[in-house]
Amino acid sequence: MRQVYLAATGRNHGKTTFALGLLAELIDRGYSTAFAKPVGQRYALVDDIPADEDAILMRELFGLEDSLKDMSPVHIPRGFTKSFIRGEVVEDLASRIDVAHAHLVQSHDALIIEGTGHAGVGAVVGLSNADVAARMGAPVVIISEGGIGRPIDQIVLNQALFASHGVPIVGAVINKVDVDADPELPEVLRKGLALHGVDLLGVLPYRPILGHPTLTMLIEQMQGELLSHGEDMDRMIEHVAIGSGQARHVLEKVGPGSLLIVQGDRQDIIHTIISANETQKQLNQEPGLLDRLRNRARFGRIPDDPEAKLLAGIVFTNGRWPSDRDITALQDAGIFALLVPDEIYPVASEIHGLLIKTHVQDRSKIEIIKHVVAEHFDVDALLERLDRPAMPDSTAGPYHLMRRGLLKIADGAARLGGAPRDPGGRR
Repeated sequence: MRQVYLAATGRNHGKTTFALGLLAELIDRGYSTAFAKPVGQRYALVDDIPADEDAILMRELFGLEDSLKDMSPVHIPRGFTKSFIRGEVVEDLASRIDVAHAHLVQSHDALIIEGTGHAGVGAVVGLSNADVAARMGAPVVIISEGGIGRPIDQIVLNQALFASHGVPIVGAVINKVDVDADPELPEVLRKGLALHGVDLLGVLPYRPILGHPTLTMLIEQMQGELLSHGEDMDRMIEHVAIGSGQARHVLEKVGPGSLLIVQGDRQDIIHTIISANETQKQLNQEPGLLDRLRNRARFGRIPDDPEAKLLAGIVFTNGRWPSDRDITALQDAGIFALLVPDEIYPVASEIHGLLIKTHVQDRSKIEIIKHVVAEHFDVDALLERLDRPAMPDSTAGPYHLMRRGLLKIADGAARLGGAPRDPGGRR
């Protein structure tokens, strides 16, 4: 049984994205592959069974037949940590993972295990990624984000905790790398990680569409009242603009794919945006109308994504309702509109911090993920390492090298002090 544990160096670094692409690649190669998220923090109910959202996604997307109880055995709801620390949680959660793992390995060729965050996440309840990987006997691939020093530093830090639990690292993946800007970066990263005994198995290029939230994610993660559904709740948000100043100036800052944040009492901006969106619809249908529509309200921003055809939507802030007539106009125009109680700038910050999750409906995004992983990750090298996983060498690695150095220093100090040392190191 080939199994691999996927851990990231931080939040939103692409662990689920990579897991999806790797799962697709193994299935395409004919391996009977299972997926597990042993400890989940974001979960939903499916037929009254709680399961992590990532497990639900993989099961539905790939038609996996394993029980959700096995794919997602432990869930950490809000308030759980405090209860655990107070001693109010008496159930042996680790045993759930043991049972689920035993079921999955019995009937599959391969198992992809997705962790939760970095190596130490979950330690507060005794289920850190290092603990769980050790319990399942699964070697680890660490996923980090682009850069040079930061990803290497973070991977080495995570490597040390896994090593302290006897868990081998079979490789690393650097995600969201702008290879076009620096073609030499993959080789620099490869050499940098090799200095710490870590193989670089993949450098995944940055694809903007994979980092864009959708309108569905927006309403799932923000507290607000939906005023207009719009025409497409799976529309991507590639740009966020703040609607301050005169309406004509606001129009210069927005375009297809933009989400506009504005107070609900700015009737002038609302009607200008509706008019510009209607102009854009006509231009999408007949680009040759540009000269005839030049005097009409038009968006000023050109989208980065050529697939963005219309405004993503509007978020109204400060709890200020648009007039009933304006709400009706937005609904008739098919423009998404959400009312939230907070002020403009906190709302903008919250939107920028949205947790990007892939949904089954995101077909174009899923195809890009599959292609990126198949093209830029060395699956053959991973499989070869999983056949012969090397356990951590207790005499190598940064921590152990440092420890040996300290022992040599201590030995030298003892000799300078003139005291003999016996073979056991005692004076």
